[in-house]
Amino acid sequence: MAAKPTERVVMLADAQSFYASVEKAARPEYRDRPLAVAGDPERRSGIILAACPLAKRFGVKTGDTLGEAFGKCPHLVAVRPRMHTYLRVSAVIAETLGAFTDLVEPYSVDEYFLDVTGSTPLFGPPETIARLIQDKVELSTGVRMRIGIGPTKVLAKMAADLWAKQNESGIFTLPAENVATLLWPRPIGDLFGVGARMEHRFVRMGLATIGDVARLPLEELKKRLRLSFGHKSDARAEYYWKTAHGIDPGPVVPPDENGAFFGRKSIGRQITLPRDYRRLRDIRVVLLELSDEVCRSCRSEGRLGRIVAVGAWSGDFDRPQGFFRQTTLADATCLTDEVYAAACRLFERHWTGFAVRRLAVTLADLSDAGHLQLAFFADRDRRLRLEQATDDIRYRFGATALIRASSLLAAGQARKRSTRIGGHPA
Repeated sequence: MAAKPTERVVMLADAQSFYASVEKAARPEYRDRPLAVAGDPERRSGIILAACPLAKRFGVKTGDTLGEAFGKCPHLVAVRPRMHTYLRVSAVIAETLGAFTDLVEPYSVDEYFLDVTGSTPLFGPPETIARLIQDKVELSTGVRMRIGIGPTKVLAKMAADLWAKQNESGIFTLPAENVATLLWPRPIGDLFGVGARMEHRFVRMGLATIGDVARLPLEELKKRLRLSFGHKSDARAEYYWKTAHGIDPGPVVPPDENGAFFGRKSIGRQITLPRDYRRLRDIRVVLLELSDEVCRSCRSEGRLGRIVAVGAWSGDFDRPQGFFRQTTLADATCLTDEVYAAACRLFERHWTGFAVRRLAVTLADLSDAGHLQLAFFADRDRRLRLEQATDDIRYRFGATALIRASSLLAAGQARKRSTRIGGHPA
């Protein structure tokens, strides 16, 4: 009789109140005081970017203005964010996790996937490994980890977000056999990948819980989504249906020695705009900023891309409009002006004039940047060196040390986005 295959053991390790935890670890005098990381404490302006558990007990939460936070907690300690410090601590946490498995995939600046399937003979059962991780990370950084455990990445993520962050131990296991009893009764907004907009649509379809989506035949779900999103929504329906069942064959992909991911096929950035953008000249400003961010990431990872994609969507719930289109360049690139030019051409070709609330730029079909294809009448090598020098200055002195003039216009979002790292405010 053939041996039963070993079920994967995947973890999602999440750093609790990451920025605030780093600051409290660095300032022992604030150990027993409510602390928050905020934009400009001296002027009492800006928003709360992270709050420690003690501050949260007073009602302080991410996104509050500093004025609102002090109204809830007058004795709150507010400190400025230190992005590079958080990145260094994040690297220490990743290195600590690497002592338990070589399959560690950073998911964001404060979240990490681990595949510990092969680690149990050495360290013990998954819950034991989770407790060891908590102890070791807290000892080395002062940061407490919450850990979700499951047979797939998506189940580990939901185990962390929906249960581990809520219980005292900070650890929770969501086995595949418990998906129907534990996950399905929860509201559809708890399904990984369902934002507020999609939650609203599911509820309007009569699909109020995760189980409502899971129990629906896949073809029926596809039909319902087509009524809302058109014939190209089948992949989206399949994703939601599989996620509701905990199905996720994706492996945990560690970065290579250069920090790039072997399995990474694209690098993209997107933004939800603070208001509707209706003028092409304003939209171009943001397309340039997104192209700059994408190319900067490509250069830092030593990657080139040949496929440029642009997405644009409206903010109208009742009559959604949008598109996601791509084009293939003649030569692979990581130069901002080349990606931006292609992004503008794509956008102008497919935009019908609707008010834009969300924009995305992606560079795909990535390859190693062994060399940048030279072209007659265009000194691409010189332009690459110039952009790399700009990257170095921004890395040393901050993202806004050099900023494009267009980003100083009212439409620009680069200065606001410079306070975010890893998808989080920083």
